Amino acid sequence: MISLFAPLRLRLDGAALLSNWRWLAKQGGGAACGAAIKADSYGLGAAEVMRRLTAAGCRDFFVSNWIEAAALEPLLDEGIGLSVLHGARKEDMAYALASRARPVLSTAEQVTRWREAGGGACDVMIDTGMNRLGLDWRGDVAGWTQGLRIETLASHLASADEDTPLSALQRERFVAVKDKVTARRASLANSAGICLGADYAFDLTRPGLALYGGVPRTDAAEHIRQVVKPQAQVLQRRRVIAGDTIGYNATFTAPADVEIAVLNLGYADGYLRGFSGRGAAVTEGQKLPVLGRVSMDLLAVDVSALPDIAEGDWLDIDYRLPDAAAASGLSQYELLTGLGRRFDRVWA
Repeated sequence: MISLFAPLRLRLDGAALLSNWRWLAKQGGGAACGAAIKADSYGLGAAEVMRRLTAAGCRDFFVSNWIEAAALEPLLDEGIGLSVLHGARKEDMAYALASRARPVLSTAEQVTRWREAGGGACDVMIDTGMNRLGLDWRGDVAGWTQGLRIETLASHLASADEDTPLSALQRERFVAVKDKVTARRASLANSAGICLGADYAFDLTRPGLALYGGVPRTDAAEHIRQVVKPQAQVLQRRRVIAGDTIGYNATFTAPADVEIAVLNLGYADGYLRGFSGRGAAVTEGQKLPVLGRVSMDLLAVDVSALPDIAEGDWLDIDYRLPDAAAASGLSQYELLTGLGRRFDRVWA
């Protein structure tokens, strides 16, 4: 049988993933530390992330919809919880009622639908100022949710990655609702919220970005390890003569002769045009700048200082998330979730 390997791969550091989760768990004091594994664990592969975190002691996982939940339900061992953040639409009810996963109910319609169907344990989302999903904190949440068996009462911080009075205000509103609603647990903090201190942790935290190497606040930077390391293979090495241009629209003109490596990587893989003239590959501790425009499947980097780089070699892509975000103008979330399916995902 012939095996094929992609000319792109993501080196995924399992030890770094666990280190990040353990540090986040410690910041939460006595709160349980869960994991947001929606969007295929931000592109890393939800099943593998779930297996690793479960083995480390994580017992609470969060996905966005029931398609994601169905793919992971076979991994739900005894004592492992899976919550579906977008609740339960009419179209989801047959599956949701039979599933071991729980809906996070966020509208009056969802609450009524779940109650009338005789649904079991659920979570409930309260909107405390994000104006996204959730029951309005100003309403009669206790009355609306009466009769539900609520496992986790949750809300979501809008600006925990900034120093703003809104986070404290959201916490205050959440506490006011929590004190009136019967629920086994309360949960408010995402990755950035965890970094605000134990007062935001309540009973359960829900990190996402920081698990995967994203830095939610600058004061967390020294504790969060890089998990995702893209690598691309050199398709061709060539000399570009002074005065010649590189790539679409000739945005780079060589001021002198330059040696380039053409890599099998482009915006179809999530390495977007924002990296044109700003990104870099890395090898032997040396940065190799991207020259010209990133195209759909290809980009060029300057290897003039490295005469031994040749066709078939692998180069690391400079992708530490805070730095890559600054270089590209993309958020750390976009950088992670945009990494495409053409990468082989290789765990170490």
